Amino acid sequence: MTLRKHRSAPTRLHNRRTDKLDPIKRPERLVGLGFRCWLAGYETHDVNCWETGWNTFASELGPADAKTAITELSCWVRQLHQTACRQISYFPYGCKGFCQDECMAISMIAASQHSACPAMRACAFALLNSNNIDSVVDSATNFGNALRDAGQVLSDQSICNASALTGLTAPQQEHGKH
Repeated sequence: MTLRKHRSAPTRLHNRRTDKLDPIKRPERLVGLGFRCWLAGYETHDVNCWETGWNTFASELGPADAKTAITELSCWVRQLHQTACRQISYFPYGCKGFCQDECMAISMIAASQHSACPAMRACAFALLNSNNIDSVVDSATNFGNALRDAGQVLSDQSICNASALTGLTAPQQEHGKH
């Protein structure tokens, strides 16, 4: 079974740039595939997308750790999906690489695990195209923590400079707030 994007929305796959990590590290792969499956599920309302994501996590982490991680993944992607002021792109499930938005999502979770708050907030802003990022940042932190508890720590090399990649300027932060 493969996840497919709506054919009526070809602009959603506007950027075919993929991450050139080969092979893709296990924690990054889990985040990318989980993001892809959960976003596809929310957009297509096809439970098979979520089942595919669950099966991937369960086979990699075991059912107990997968349950916690999937719960937090679901909250994070739901917040992204509900808050985004633009269409978020993703590749079909069978693709080996990740598109720019999937890479940005991976970077966001890596930044959360490495306490790189400015990078995490920049990734959230780039994905959402909105200043309303706090709920997404909080849920990304919870997902990153769940992965860490399951022994899945993303590399600090996976943290990108979201502002430089997208050409966007991150929202100004008040002093003392992260």
